[in-house]
Amino acid sequence: MPSIQQAKIAILATDGFEQSELMVPLEKLKAAGASVHVVSLKGGEIKGWDETDWGQSVPVDKLLSEISVSDYDALVLPGGQINPDKLRAEEAAVSFVRDFYNSKKTLAAICHAPWLLIEAGVIEGRDVTSFKSIKTDVVNAGGRWHDETVVTDQALITSRNPGDLDAFVAKIIEEVEEGRHEKRQAA
Repeated sequence: MPSIQQAKIAILATDGFEQSELMVPLEKLKAAGASVHVVSLKGGEIKGWDETDWGQSVPVDKLLSEISVSDYDALVLPGGQINPDKLRAEEAAVSFVRDFYNSKKTLAAICHAPWLLIEAGVIEGRDVTSFKSIKTDVVNAGGRWHDETVVTDQALITSRNPGDLDAFVAKIIEEVEEGRHEKRQAA
């Protein structure tokens, strides 16, 4: 079981990520000792969405095209409406999410980010949650939706909204330290 201090974690995002849903995991996971990279489809910076308007930009550490699943112990998918909608239209992002799921490592999605899980075909038969407005999407994709702060199904972690971030990050740390979930079925 790896400790969080030795863990490498990727946060996959693009312009329009919900500010707190990227920044809080980034800061808390780094504070816990993990090496955390913001990964995107383009270099430079990506701009956040802060509740009702554009927020801060964050630097991109790695391009998606430069990394592989084997480089990381966990993948975090922040939500917001714009970010996961853009990413689910990009085959490279969808393939990375699917491959990460199939690696049996920790995969965490919050708010609208389960749209990426749906597009990657990994949500069917799983216990999950999401922002309430995409509950029907989750259910139609075969997910078992629960209105809970954090739902975990064999290292697949989901949460509903920014109010769930403390529990979301705590669960990421716990699942990373448990290691791979070998019994998780491939997508």
